[in-house]
Amino acid sequence: MNESGDADVLILGGGVIGLACAHYLLAEGRSVRILDQGRVGGGASWGNCGTLTPSHAPPLAAPGMVGQALRWMLSPSAPLYIKPRWDPALMRWLMRVAGRCNAADWRQSGVAKGALLNLSRALTEDLVYGQGLDCGFEASGFHYVFRSARALEKQQRDLGLLAELGIPARVLDGAALAADEPALKPGMAGAIHFPGDAQVRPDRYTAELARIVREAGGVIEEGVLVGGLERGRNGIEAVQTSEGRRSGGKVLLAMGAWSPRFGQMLGLDIPVQPGKGYSITYDRPAVVPRRPLVLKERSVCVTAWDDGFRLGSTMEFSGYDDRLNETRLAALERGAAEYLASPPGGARRETWCGWRPMSVDDLPLLGRSPKHSNLWLATGHGMMGMGMAAGTGRLVADLMLGRSPPIDPAPYAPSRFPGRGA
Repeated sequence: MNESGDADVLILGGGVIGLACAHYLLAEGRSVRILDQGRVGGGASWGNCGTLTPSHAPPLAAPGMVGQALRWMLSPSAPLYIKPRWDPALMRWLMRVAGRCNAADWRQSGVAKGALLNLSRALTEDLVYGQGLDCGFEASGFHYVFRSARALEKQQRDLGLLAELGIPARVLDGAALAADEPALKPGMAGAIHFPGDAQVRPDRYTAELARIVREAGGVIEEGVLVGGLERGRNGIEAVQTSEGRRSGGKVLLAMGAWSPRFGQMLGLDIPVQPGKGYSITYDRPAVVPRRPLVLKERSVCVTAWDDGFRLGSTMEFSGYDDRLNETRLAALERGAAEYLASPPGGARRETWCGWRPMSVDDLPLLGRSPKHSNLWLATGHGMMGMGMAAGTGRLVADLMLGRSPPIDPAPYAPSRFPGRGA
């Protein structure tokens, strides 16, 4: 790699997806340079709950979700909130999502989502132990916790698809749950336990990926803004940045929720919307759950590490508004208090919000852009960036090298959106 910034692959975006792609490309002998507008891992990779969850294969656009969303969407404290404003692109995106709330599309997306999550779960564990990543990895499983017996019964409708995908699950009644998880209040209806799920501490995981990328010869530049493009016969020849010209034989767009804005520079319509999520991190209380939890009726995720405790989730569509909404943060704490025997009451260590790149069909866009021969996409992972990163890196590296990936790449191809320009 020379001083002008040349590399085999120029990766735009230094979150968990860009880092994972860089790792697998370097392992195949390709040179990489990562450009990030902020700090590596400082976007959506920073404040999430760090769960690795094949259990989350069923897509969000499920039959009946439209009615539920309509009941939620105008309440500022509901799990889903849409800020009232004129946003034609968001309206078009929501209509397309609503059109997928049927059994056939739900199943199609779920099968593809599960395949990538399963692959990535296995590869992540290989990475952790094979590369010696110090990232708080724990394969302790995951609980969906329910206060309502009716909600628990309804959730079990997903278990057939999960079983078909090889994702094991076990239903716990209230007594079994109380014996297994003393951090919960008495009287819970039960839980669904997913023994194959795991967790990492997300900031450490991305920091460790950055470490092994640098050790393998990859270059990571932080605080670099992309301001323009140079086009040639082979597509994108170089990008103009705040630090000068950077070029690559191939360009990989891995900018998460910012990918559509970059796409506009190329005349690409990337069908991804920024879905704002929130989290609150506290000092570790005396009693914490033994494993990650989703408090299902309130859609609150709970994770704990050796030195911390985090509540996260919610989905807000408010464009790129980066302000912290205290109403949304308070909803996390209020929801947790309904389930946890010792709800967080200590000093907040950090309040955070970030944008998830939400695609229309709940699947990422992975592969070559149909309109630019040397532009590749790795974006649109929604709420599953941590859980899909390793699988994405393997799949993208194989496609760039002209090899067959371990899973069928067709469901994730950008070309699946005909007429959208991706």
